[in-house]
Amino acid sequence: MPLMASNLSPELEQLRAEIAAAAARMIAEDGADYGTAKRKAVELCVGGKRGGGKARGDFLPDNAQIEEEVRIYNELFFAGTQPARLLHLRKIAAEIMAELVQFNPYLTGAVLNGTAGEHSDIYLHLFVDSPKDVEIFLFNKNVQFEVSSSPPLKTSGNNDPVETLSFMYKKEGLHLTLYETDDLRGSIRAASGKRADLNTVLALIDKEED
Repeated sequence: MPLMASNLSPELEQLRAEIAAAAARMIAEDGADYGTAKRKAVELCVGGKRGGGKARGDFLPDNAQIEEEVRIYNELFFAGTQPARLLHLRKIAAEIMAELVQFNPYLTGAVLNGTAGEHSDIYLHLFVDSPKDVEIFLFNKNVQFEVSSSPPLKTSGNNDPVETLSFMYKKEGLHLTLYETDDLRGSIRAASGKRADLNTVLALIDKEED
């Protein structure tokens, strides 16, 4: 958020950068999620400083800044392995998306944005008339999955949590979040590059293999 950042003192700007870098290291090295990594990074960078217990949200890094730091960290420390790992995960994602094509699958998260590492899972958004249809499909494929809840899309008028089905495929973790079919159009428009259909994922794979 450049406008917000420009109003910060140099000291707070530096602190924000330190928090982003620390969070990125936890994500790249340990596979921490963004929320956990940011919280631990604040404790690490702010906890021992004067007034650290009252860290204000307006100088905390947003996910975009942390994502950029993850890219930098991967380039510095995992340049020899991360690109191959990313390509592998994208190929797995494409396989699953092809299997689930009737449920309008879209890739999201680190495997799409290019920051995926050794500990990253694959996250797909599906848009369905009924979550039960996906569950039955997986049952028929003898897939053992766990069910959890995820927040609804911001573009949806429905505030109820949605189902996420999680399972292992070829030793990789997959998470399918099941949204309503009516959410599809607004979701894609609002996502602005944060979700990709199968053809887009295949194009990314082709580009990496050239």
